Amino acid sequence: MPVILIVEDDVFIRELAETIIHEWGYQTFSAGDGDEALVLLRSPQHFDALFTDIYLKSAVLGGCELARQAIELRPQLRVLYTTGNSVTEKMKSLFAAGTHFLPKPYTLKQLQHSVEDLFAA
Repeated sequence: MPVILIVEDDVFIRELAETIIHEWGYQTFSAGDGDEALVLLRSPQHFDALFTDIYLKSAVLGGCELARQAIELRPQLRVLYTTGNSVTEKMKSLFAAGTHFLPKPYTLKQLQHSVEDLFAA
């Protein structure tokens, strides 16, 4: 069963995504910010993917930097970014190679397709 770390500062969205993705047969862990996520990523727990918001409120470590550090720790990690804010070409250039992007707001079907595509790649 693939393991996904969900990083989202909005508690409602984080818990909803975690519950839904878990119902689809994935093991899920969650964090409210980048620092919390890095603690998990530095642990012995196996992770297959990182699903992170790009803009994490009240966090020094944003989603792009989190993903960069996460991939340094775990080069095989797959990354799915999300945000409700606009994403510039400059921002997209910060995305790690081979990563995926899902704009907010998204439907459950869009989320499901994005997660499936993440593991199909």
